[in-house]
Amino acid sequence: MMNSKLIGGILLVVGTTIGAGMLALPLATAELGFLGSLVLLIVGWAVMTASTFVFLEVNLHMPKQSNIISMAGVTLGKLGQAVAWVAYLVLLYSILSAYIAGGGDLFHYLITKSGIPISLPVASVIFTILFGCIVYFGIKAVDYVNRGLMFGKMGTFVLLVVLILPFISASNLSTTQFSNFASPTSITVTTVSFAFLMIVPSLRNYFGDDVQSLKKAIFIGTLIPLVCYIFWDMVIMGIIPLEGVLGLREISQSNSSNSDLVIALTSILQKDSISIFAKFFTSICMATSFLSVSLSLSDFLADGFNVKKQGLGNWLVYGLTFLPPIIFVLFFPGAFLMGLNYAGICCFILMILLPALMAWRGREMYAALTNGNVQFRMAGGKLLLSVLIIFSIAMTIFGLFSLIY
Repeated sequence: MMNSKLIGGILLVVGTTIGAGMLALPLATAELGFLGSLVLLIVGWAVMTASTFVFLEVNLHMPKQSNIISMAGVTLGKLGQAVAWVAYLVLLYSILSAYIAGGGDLFHYLITKSGIPISLPVASVIFTILFGCIVYFGIKAVDYVNRGLMFGKMGTFVLLVVLILPFISASNLSTTQFSNFASPTSITVTTVSFAFLMIVPSLRNYFGDDVQSLKKAIFIGTLIPLVCYIFWDMVIMGIIPLEGVLGLREISQSNSSNSDLVIALTSILQKDSISIFAKFFTSICMATSFLSVSLSLSDFLADGFNVKKQGLGNWLVYGLTFLPPIIFVLFFPGAFLMGLNYAGICCFILMILLPALMAWRGREMYAALTNGNVQFRMAGGKLLLSVLIIFSIAMTIFGLFSLIY
C-alpha cells in the first residue's frame, strides 16, 4: 500500500513529464511508424531514467536545495557551471516558445470556430498574457489552477483513448520505416518528452531522508508517462494515416500542427464527443506545460540575477520570462516543433551529459569524504556513465548538424 507522500511524489513526476510535448510525439515519429516509435520511446525512457538516477546520486551527496547549477559548480568548476547556465536558459526558452506557439495555435482555432475573427500572432499574444497573469500571481495561483487542469487532463486522456480505440486501423499501425530511425526531430522530441530531471532537487526536499521512496517515485513516475505515450502514439497513428491530406506527414510540416491534429481527428472520426475531448485535452496540455515552465523560468531568472519578485523587480523578471519567446514565436510561425528540437539538443547536454560528467568527477570527491559509505550509487559503474556521455555527445552533434543543414 503506497503512502500519500509517495503518491504525491509520483504525481509530481507525472505532472512534470506529461505536457505539450506529448502532442508532438506522433507527429515527430510519424515517419517511423508505430513500431518504430515504440522502440524509440522505450530507448528514450531508459536513457532519461538512467540519467535521472545518476543525477539523483550526485544530488544526494550535496547540501539540500542544491540544483544543477550549484552541483555543476562543485563537481565541474566554473566551466561546467557556465555550460549548465547556458543550456538551462536555452532549454526553458525553447520549450516556452514551443508552448506559446502551440497554445496560440489552439487558441486561434477555438476562437475562430466560435465566429470571432482573429489572427494567429494576436492569439499567441493573448494566450501568453492570459496564462502569464496566473504565473505573475505566484506559485499558489499556479498550484490551484494546475491541480484542476491536471485532474481534467488525465481524465480526458483516458476517455479519449477509450473512445478512439475501436476505430484504430491495423494497417496504419503495421507501417514501419526503421530507415528513418535516425530522424533528428523524432529523437529530440522524444527526449524532451521525458525531461523531468530538474524536479529531482524538489523531490529530495519533499521526501527528506527517505531515499527508497524517492527512488520509487522517480521510477513509477516515469513509467506512467511511457505507458501514456505508447497509447497516445497508438491511437493517433492508428487513426490518422501517414500520407494524404491531413495525414501525419502533412500535419508535421504545418505551422499550425496542433489545431490540424484536432481537425484531422474530427474529420476522420466524425464523432462530436471525440472532437470535444480532443480539443479539451490538447488545450489543457498546452496550459499546464506553459504554467510549469513559465514558473520555473521566472524563478530561475529571479535567483540568477538576484532580483526579488516584488514591484519593479517582478515586472523585470516576467518581462525577461515572456518577451524573448513571444518575439521568437511571432517571427517563426512554425516554432512548436522547432522549439522542441532546440530543447531536445539542450536536454542531451543538460540532462544526460552533465549528470554523467558530474557523477564521474563526483564519485572521486564524495567517496573520499564518506570513506566509501555512499547513500546511493547508480548501478552500471563507469560503463553506464561512458555510454551516457558518448550518446549525449553524438546526439548533440547530430542534432546541431541537422538544424544547420
